[in-house]
Formats: sequence, C-alpha cells, structure tokens
Amino acid sequence: MLKEFKEFAMKGNLIDMAVGFVMGGAFATVVTAFIQGVFLPVLAPIMGGIDLSALKFTIVPAELDAAGAVVKEAAVIELGAFISAVISFIIVAFVMFMIIKAMNNLKKAEAAAPPPAPPRQEVLLEEIRNLLAKQS
Repeated sequence: MLKEFKEFAMKGNLIDMAVGFVMGGAFATVVTAFIQGVFLPVLAPIMGGIDLSALKFTIVPAELDAAGAVVKEAAVIELGAFISAVISFIIVAFVMFMIIKAMNNLKKAEAAAPPPAPPRQEVLLEEIRNLLAKQS
C-alpha cells in the first residue's frame, strides 16, 4: 500500500498540480496586497475620499457598561473587506484564464505542426515500390 501511494504521489501530474497550488496561493497573496495597499488607496480620492477597504456598516452597536467596557460586541458588516476580496478574485481568475488560454494555444500549435519528414531511406524505398508497382 505504501508503494502504491508513493507511485501515486510521484506522478508528474500530481506534482505539477501541487506546484500550481503553491504558486496560485502566492500569487493570490501578492494580488491581495496590491489591492489593499495600492489599488484601493488610489481609488479612494477618485471616489471622493471614500476608503473602500474600511467601509463598514454597524447593524447593532456595541453595548457598554457604566465603566465604558464593552459588554457585547457590535454586529458589523465589513463591506470593504468583501469588495477587496471580490476584486482580488477577479484579478486572479482573469490571470488564470489567460495562462490556461496560452497553454491551450501552445497545445494547438504543437498538434498543428506537420509531422517530421521521413528518413531518406524510407523515401527511396517508397519510390522503388512505386516504380515496381507501375511496371507490374
């Protein structure tokens, strides 16, 4: 059973898929950092100073006791985090689409490539065969 698992784990497709997951996760982290650190702050002045990453709606405010300590946390919808995640998803999905499209185009180009020319000996043998067929 251990041998079968080792053969399964060492197949090229599984390793390629694992590398793809790691690279995809790293790429998603970079895109998220870009969205939150560069894109949304640049977008804020264009939208009249609204910082989308900090956009929140409080449904139920926090309850405080007489000393000012929080007794019950506020119920908050963090819309900015959701918007940031949606933008990150769209960028990652688009890049993955472009990568897969490029790979498919490469596969089509390989499939459309003409087969290599046969060796000279085979060409000569075919010519001899054709000449013999004509004489018969």
